[in-house]
Amino acid sequence: MTTHREGTFVEGLWVEPAQLSSETAPTVAEVGCTSAPLESMAFHFASFCKKYNDDYVKCKNESQDPKHCLKEGRKVTRCALDLIGKLKENCDAQWTKHWECLDMNNHTLFKCRKEEKEFNDCVFKRLGLTKVIPETPEGATPIHLKEKPLYK
Repeated sequence: MTTHREGTFVEGLWVEPAQLSSETAPTVAEVGCTSAPLESMAFHFASFCKKYNDDYVKCKNESQDPKHCLKEGRKVTRCALDLIGKLKENCDAQWTKHWECLDMNNHTLFKCRKEEKEFNDCVFKRLGLTKVIPETPEGATPIHLKEKPLYK
């Protein structure tokens, strides 16, 4: 037996009533990117900010208290902002082309391999960062470097 229940709509924002003290409040700007630019730069972010990410994950594993890792979180955010600035300065056209392709194709990576290759080549040439996919088997060619990445 089913019953009908009216849906409810809550107006306003969900806001934490307890305010952070001035010494624990974040003092770094937000990244300010949507999901497409973040997904486009994700592998480069992983290699560029590896030590900050590792410190943050280690801190999160040590404590369940969110305040405990604010300092490490700020370092990760600053590193992301630094990478975004370098990408805009050095590879803006290629990066924009790649993330716009992801945005227009519902974040389907295989539809944007051409743009991805141009972006990866620019990042390697100008910033010295290579795209490394975690858990790629030893000796296997990563999917983004294959001549024909689709199976038919």
